[in-house]
Amino acid sequence: MKVKIASPHSENAEHIAQLVRATDPDLEVIAATAPVHGLAGVINGNRPGLLIIDAVDAQGLEAIGRITHANPDVETIVISSEQSPAFLMKAMQAGVREVLPPPLSPPALRAALQRVTRKRQPTAPAQLGEVYVVMACKGGSGSSFIAANLAHTLSTRDGRTVGLIDLDLQFGDVLLMLADQGATSDIAEVARNLERLDAELLRSAMVTVTPTLSVLAAPHELSHALEVKAAQVAAIVKQARQMFDFVVLDVGRSIDAVSLQALDLATLIFPVLQLTLPQLRDAKRLAGLFRSLDVPEDRVHWIVNRHHKGGDITLEALEKGLGIKNPTTVPNHFDAVAASINQGVPLAKLAAKSPVVRALRDLAKAVSPPLDDGRRESRWLSSLFGA
Repeated sequence: MKVKIASPHSENAEHIAQLVRATDPDLEVIAATAPVHGLAGVINGNRPGLLIIDAVDAQGLEAIGRITHANPDVETIVISSEQSPAFLMKAMQAGVREVLPPPLSPPALRAALQRVTRKRQPTAPAQLGEVYVVMACKGGSGSSFIAANLAHTLSTRDGRTVGLIDLDLQFGDVLLMLADQGATSDIAEVARNLERLDAELLRSAMVTVTPTLSVLAAPHELSHALEVKAAQVAAIVKQARQMFDFVVLDVGRSIDAVSLQALDLATLIFPVLQLTLPQLRDAKRLAGLFRSLDVPEDRVHWIVNRHHKGGDITLEALEKGLGIKNPTTVPNHFDAVAASINQGVPLAKLAAKSPVVRALRDLAKAVSPPLDDGRRESRWLSSLFGA
């Protein structure tokens, strides 16, 4: 791969070139003395696969954005003393692959070069991850809690990885149930940069909760939620399936183009309700929607949240009313669940012996049986439904 280094200072350009050559002697490295606004001359002619740009500030990102959009096949690494979240976000919008701080660290440079090289190398197609959609029959059903903690539980099994995507675009808060850290990016930002979507971009936009669980947050601003289109969601989920063993989508309770797209992508759909008359009524409406969309019955698995025996509405009444069998029940354990939500900690970490944790573990075992020789069990749906 050809690498060009651009710096306004010739000594810096040559120093960076030496570091790159020491990292990978097989790279063809060219150093150029040029300011950020003179990048067009560096790109023209013998085009590089990677451009490393030194001494970049916020104004320089505008010039870099023009270069990256005109040359989408050229990867870009920026060296900048500016490391604020706002700058990093603007760099991502400008098409920058990596932002490294000065003085340049050889290990950090090596890791960045490896990521770029790995991206450009052809790879064998991997098995695509399963897509699980969790949706609420009515507000207050606890579907986001179920989505977050099911994703966490799946991520603790056999080292398999989970990507949790918040598709409750206007009011999503699934990240808050797993971590006390904010997101520097979100799904709307990824959608705006869809032409550059790849594994590195998506991973950089997600919050890493654990080494096996990452979350793509809902938009920070309500107005941004309207910008996310169904086709963009399909592309993001497609990319996520190539990165994770499981992709969990929390779609809230809205029925719109985005949620319908999620249903179309789903391996399995988990509608969540509580045994109250208003929720049962909305569950019947949702069941009717599934039938009108010709969703196969074996793709829909109902979850009754906060279940307790002796209520006014029984499981038998639910099964008869919806025409379903064997819904999953998640028992009521209000104090532990409330503490988990308020502290932003997965319930399994806060109250490992909670009956809610046991129920979610049983569900995770049903949908993700132990790996057999590195492969998923092909008949997990049979295990789930007892077929």
